Amino acid sequence: MVVIHLALAQLFFAQNLYLLSTKVFQMHNPRCKFLILFIQLVSIISFCDYVIRIRGEDSKHSAVKVDVGIILDLETEVGKVMHISILLALADYHSRGAIRIVPHIRDSKKDDVEAASAAIYLLKDVQVQAIFGPQMSTQTDFVIDLGERVRVPIISPATSPSLSVKENHYFIRGALPSSSQTKAIAAIVKNYNWREVVVIYEESPYGTGILPYLTDALLETNAFVSYRSGISPSANDDQILRELYKLKTMQTRVFIVHTQENLASRLFLKAKEAGMMNSGYAWIITDVLTSLLNLVDTSVIESSMQGVLGVKSYVPRSNERDMFTKRWRKRFRQEYPEMDQVELNVFGLWAYDSITLLAEAVEKVGTTAIQKLRKPDTRENLTDLDALGTSEVGSLLIHSLTNTELKPGLSGDFHIVSRELQPSPYQIVNIIGKGEKIVGFWTEKDGISHKLKTNGKTAKTNNKHLGVIIWPGESTDVPRGWEIPTSGKKLRVGVPDKGGLEQFIKVVRDPKTQAVSATGFGPDVFKEVILSLPYALPYDFVPFPIAHSPTSQNYDDLVHKITSKEYDAVVGDVTILASRSEYVDFTLPFSESSISAVVPVRNDDRKNAWIFLKPLKAELWIATGAFFIFIGFVVWVLEHRVNKEFRGPKRKQVGMIFWFSFSTLVFAHKEKITSNLSRFVLIVWVFVVLVLTSSYTASLTSMLTVQQLQPTVTDLNDLIKNGEYVGYQKGSFVKDVLTRMKFDSSKLRSYRTLEEYDDALSRGSKNGGVGAIVDELPYLRLFLNKNCRKYIMVGPTYKAAGFGFAFPKGSPLVPDVSRAVLKVIEGDTMNEIIQKWFGNETDCPKQDGMAIASSLTLDSFKGLFLIAGVSAGSALLLFFLIFLYQNREIFATDDSIRKKLCAIAEVFDSERDNSNSQSTKPSEGNEIQTATLLAESEASTEILPNLSLQSPEIRISDGLGASPPPEGFSTTEPGTPVHETMSGTIEER
Repeated sequence: MVVIHLALAQLFFAQNLYLLSTKVFQMHNPRCKFLILFIQLVSIISFCDYVIRIRGEDSKHSAVKVDVGIILDLETEVGKVMHISILLALADYHSRGAIRIVPHIRDSKKDDVEAASAAIYLLKDVQVQAIFGPQMSTQTDFVIDLGERVRVPIISPATSPSLSVKENHYFIRGALPSSSQTKAIAAIVKNYNWREVVVIYEESPYGTGILPYLTDALLETNAFVSYRSGISPSANDDQILRELYKLKTMQTRVFIVHTQENLASRLFLKAKEAGMMNSGYAWIITDVLTSLLNLVDTSVIESSMQGVLGVKSYVPRSNERDMFTKRWRKRFRQEYPEMDQVELNVFGLWAYDSITLLAEAVEKVGTTAIQKLRKPDTRENLTDLDALGTSEVGSLLIHSLTNTELKPGLSGDFHIVSRELQPSPYQIVNIIGKGEKIVGFWTEKDGISHKLKTNGKTAKTNNKHLGVIIWPGESTDVPRGWEIPTSGKKLRVGVPDKGGLEQFIKVVRDPKTQAVSATGFGPDVFKEVILSLPYALPYDFVPFPIAHSPTSQNYDDLVHKITSKEYDAVVGDVTILASRSEYVDFTLPFSESSISAVVPVRNDDRKNAWIFLKPLKAELWIATGAFFIFIGFVVWVLEHRVNKEFRGPKRKQVGMIFWFSFSTLVFAHKEKITSNLSRFVLIVWVFVVLVLTSSYTASLTSMLTVQQLQPTVTDLNDLIKNGEYVGYQKGSFVKDVLTRMKFDSSKLRSYRTLEEYDDALSRGSKNGGVGAIVDELPYLRLFLNKNCRKYIMVGPTYKAAGFGFAFPKGSPLVPDVSRAVLKVIEGDTMNEIIQKWFGNETDCPKQDGMAIASSLTLDSFKGLFLIAGVSAGSALLLFFLIFLYQNREIFATDDSIRKKLCAIAEVFDSERDNSNSQSTKPSEGNEIQTATLLAESEASTEILPNLSLQSPEIRISDGLGASPPPEGFSTTEPGTPVHETMSGTIEER
């Protein structure tokens, strides 16, 4: 038709132009010719414009059309919001795009079957190339399977994480899954140090899909879901109220609500009625509910949702979004004039961006006519599903949509990676009044922050905390997260009833009222700890009997009562053990503890007649005696040739060796020492003797003046070797420790009281008692406080964590009670409790181990003996070297070795001649003089036989210096001949 119009116009224009030209040439007026030419020019321009417009209309009518299916729940506000957004998205694209997207909208009417029927109609009859929707997860699941079968992309705003893009290759998620917000919720829980939460969810695929992801996210922050409360969307108000009262009886006060807006409105109304919107409670609502908060009745928000926290996807403000919002409101009033005004939400923005992205993907595929679905090659009677064809361009479209980005979109950076919308920052809001207040943000990279930059990245100057929050009950105090249940039930506290060691725990039952009370060190500390808590904590003591029989229960059985929920806590002298901490949580210890042993002490050694031998060990006595003999021998060797006091009969010389050395012990030696080597040896040895005698005196004095508590056994291994019986406290874990130390179980005996400890140790293993008691230090110290002069603590100390209070695993009471324990320990109250039950220990000597003055050992004097030995040995070696050198002529003879040795021995035994000191090489004159001197000496000896005894001036030189002085260290003038001295002496007489 357009072509016919164009041909007729061309014919009419040519005919008129010909007639007009003929007339112009017939005229002779120039003005007329100019007018005619101008008319022709205008006609040509008008004709060209007409042709262009005709061709434009033809191009419009001939543009490529692409059919797209839209499945929405138009009975819901969210469906209507997305409907308007889709229409505006298509209008905006058609104003600039070359391809015409034809939407085919179908209403699923909140029914899964209607949604499936609409999808089959669109795929079979309309043969759409893509489908947007449905918006419900249950409806989307079946439609995804259809899209997979016919190879048609399905873009759905469904948020259930159970819809997997990895398993469905033609499914594109056009909204954030509910699992993406779980880390933001967990960050809020961690920010306030909440350990437990209760999840209230809608019993539907929408509600249950988030549970595993939320549980895992909380576990990463050391929090966990203590209870899951499922509420059916069809539940009436009474059922909701009963469930809330059930939650109120629990101790957790942090609730995470994951329901749709209709059920949430009823839930919060009933929570207000149940008194669960007061101070101390914390409520967190999830993304969908927070984003659709404008759909909740304002009266419900103002009356029942004040102080609630919510998370929702962050949508940055922009001029484009503001302009679009105005257009959207105008179009919504046109389409739904009978409805109250509904605000645009994030689902509407996601729908706009999804359709825009789909239109651009279609345009990328090509501008030529897109083929219809290819029908199956069969003419048999087919069902609707079998009659579905396959798309020729579906794979191209899905490839184009797999990794694409719309930047910027109305919802922000609309980024599809691997067919899934990528998470954006989350806003954290606080519901106040009729609306909400932004208190912070959360991002995957930076976690919680107070502010964001305009590009969505965390500001560097912000802190890592949320803004001021108004909690339920108009309180600004952060909820603790838990409270004692309001059902009137008190805390059931188990206490051991063992009938002994009442200083630690004693259970008393009133015969009239049957009320149970507990006293002792452990219960008194617990009572003070409870008083130190910032809140009231009512409790009742429940006795746990530990009888004195082999089959009775022990402390492990008591702690296990917590896991069976018979007790809420255990108080008493319960030791913190690694095995017990696997199924309960302990507070910080309120008393230190270790394992040691107590044994009887031996009799007082001060009454022993041989106590004077105890200061030195036997090896030290032997070493000392050996060195006395050795030093005496060395001095005798050095003095034998030059000192007459070391000469004489053999018996005298042997006696001199022993006498001289042992006399140095009391410094009583009177013999004169002439050799410098002897003097050197004696100086060192006298120092050694001084140290030995001083140490001996100090040790003996300590033994005689200080009472010594010497144990009968010093090592637990000795008990095993000797087959001794060992005692322990009934019900204690010490029995397991002894078993691991390889004690025979038949050699173990249990006791309950300190009196039984005393009796068993007094009798000993041979008389039906034990050789040692092994127990924890607090018990042993109390026992020694009463029996400090009879028993002593011995052996190594095995560390233990101490006494603590036990609570159920993950109990929120543990941190608060632990802090209260520290307050009690650091204050004066703890000292008062210890003084009350254990008294002063000043009456007994302190026993931080064995109070024994040990004997001196050889190891302590090895250095001294080494110095003395080296000194004496060096002097002896030097003497022999000089002696052998001076008598080297003996070795130069041809005699046999035996004769040489005998000659050397004779020379050594002979008294040394003084003349040897005058010259090492005597001249001939000197030899004559020496002979004369010897002759005169012999004559003088015959005349005056007692001269040597009467004249102290006569001394023999040692050959290493001048003659020794008369009184030991004085000497005559050097070089004075001996015969002159002797003559002078005779003349004086």
